[in-house]
Amino acid sequence: MGDKKWSQLWLDYEAKKGAAKNAEEDKLKIDFEGFDPENRVIKSAVKELNKAFADTDKKIVISFVRNDEIKKEGYSACGVIGGSDNRKVDADTTELVVSSADENGALYGAFHIIRSMLMGEDLDNLCAIKTPSNPLRMMDHWDNMDGSIERGYSGRSFFYENDDIVINERTVDYARFMASIGINGVVINNVNVKWAASDLITTRFFDKVKELSDIFGDYGIKLYLSLNFASPIEIGGLSICDPLDKEVIEWWKNKIKEVYEHLPELGGFLVKADSEGRPGPFTYGRTQADGANMLGDIIAPYGGIIIWRCFVYNCTQDWRDTKTDRARAGYDYFKGLDGEYHDNVILQIKNGPMDFQIREPISPLIGGLTRTNQMLEVQIAQEYTGHQIDLCYLIPMFKEILEFKTYCAEENDTVADVVSGRTMGNSLAGMAAVINTGNDYNWTGNDLAAANLYGFGRLAYDTDLDSEEIAREWVKLTFNLEKELEDKLVDMLLNSREIYEKYTSPLGIGWMVTPGDHYGPSVDGYEYSRWGTYHRADHLGLGVDRTDKGTGYAQQYYPENAQMYNDPRTCPENLLLFFHHIPYTWKLKSGQSLIQYIYDVHFEGYSKAQELLESWKSFEGKVPERTYNCVMHRFELQVNNAHEWCDQVNSYFYRKSGIPDEKNRPIY
Repeated sequence: MGDKKWSQLWLDYEAKKGAAKNAEEDKLKIDFEGFDPENRVIKSAVKELNKAFADTDKKIVISFVRNDEIKKEGYSACGVIGGSDNRKVDADTTELVVSSADENGALYGAFHIIRSMLMGEDLDNLCAIKTPSNPLRMMDHWDNMDGSIERGYSGRSFFYENDDIVINERTVDYARFMASIGINGVVINNVNVKWAASDLITTRFFDKVKELSDIFGDYGIKLYLSLNFASPIEIGGLSICDPLDKEVIEWWKNKIKEVYEHLPELGGFLVKADSEGRPGPFTYGRTQADGANMLGDIIAPYGGIIIWRCFVYNCTQDWRDTKTDRARAGYDYFKGLDGEYHDNVILQIKNGPMDFQIREPISPLIGGLTRTNQMLEVQIAQEYTGHQIDLCYLIPMFKEILEFKTYCAEENDTVADVVSGRTMGNSLAGMAAVINTGNDYNWTGNDLAAANLYGFGRLAYDTDLDSEEIAREWVKLTFNLEKELEDKLVDMLLNSREIYEKYTSPLGIGWMVTPGDHYGPSVDGYEYSRWGTYHRADHLGLGVDRTDKGTGYAQQYYPENAQMYNDPRTCPENLLLFFHHIPYTWKLKSGQSLIQYIYDVHFEGYSKAQELLESWKSFEGKVPERTYNCVMHRFELQVNNAHEWCDQVNSYFYRKSGIPDEKNRPIY
């Protein structure tokens, strides 16, 4: 492994245990009861255990036992001493039992044992019983076949190069990493399907897609493809892609049949339609349900599913129009069709109504739909949260999202309840993340950004885990640090989201980013654009009125939340400017005026960013030099970014309001 051109992330057995050149092969013994040792997923579990325990000092006996009482993809992983089995074992032998109802559960149980070993836990006393919180736990790649990645900040694609598919050892390692955190589905191409990617459902690429599918299948992962809704036109030679047109339907029937003849294990398709220039049902006066159901009905006989994104809005908004509200669009377009989507169609809903900002309210569609399969979409690629340059550990945000009460039911009404399927009893449900990987040596550009990659998978599998627990796991697995430095790095991760929010766009206002690449400040960058991302600042105040007297967005929630958001006195202050246009002189609960808060929080965020850089200096010589230098460079860039945000935002609002900083700090 040492000569590889990419890191082993949290599965770096050599770094944690030392190279195993003369290990005794009989130190690890694996038994099976009810599982076929030749099963592809079981073989992967065994292979991983052999790697992890190659240089063990003790004899290890691991038994895989089928137990049909355990929930699908769940497991128990217990040491004989720590578990319920009181068999006598030799003092120099550790005996472990992995029980599960299926092969995926067995694989996850194996990885639990490996994770526990790498973290230095006592395997003899191990006893873990886990069942997945979400049926679907997916990573969405925005990779293009030319090798570029839309909103990618970690190099280029490791799936594609020069309009072709790349398959090598890195592909296998990627599958290993995903399985180790419980991911069971991967979409391998950009939702904005363009160029050669439209041909992924043709004979041009079937063989290589099948090879990818097989590699994923070895690790219990289903491969999915993003689908071009206009394929009947672009690759079929038809003049339209109307979902109710008989010729179009017949074309799709033939195409899906051909796809499944070549790719029998394909999980299904992810579709982005009628959004940001993408064609869709609206083009022909049809509904979103018309488009999704047409594809769903055709793919159903093959066991496939259609994941239909709800990111649909009018992207040609006139900035002069203060009633049209992009935030309303998802609910307006999809709520009225609740119950009309067929059983193998899932609506994939972004966590907020806008677009992956550092803070947004929860989309009212989540829980607003009560008769429709739905899953949560988040972004771990840091498009608006620092480009994997600025440190921004996103798991605390995801926990807040999952714990939000929707009031859609008397009980089991949180987002976590809804997207897991618990609330409505649906089995097609779960979580998906826009992934943050690329072909950089460390996979995520900034080594510390891998905490988001690891954290999403762990949280999707077990939403009861807390942010600190996940951060500490990742730190322990990735670095060999003394306790003081481990604590310091965990604290840096846990505080990073709040720091980023402070020096960028707090109180829920969002945006103010440089148009195009979305890194760095440009307060008016989108203020007069077509994209509907306005802050509406004037000389008296700022914020968007989304109350019943404004755009009416707040009324899309159930009454408890609608009333809370509608009144600036009860609206959570961290979302105040998302829902209300507030005077600069408005007094916050802290006693600060709004304008003074803007000044104070931006200076504080900049100062905290400097502290992050200073804290990282203590890791020199304690982490690999490559890692130290990479992260240090990014902290230097982050401090510069925070400085610009601080000065530009403060200067902008000083010039707008004419109200000076009470503390007489430099504002330009």
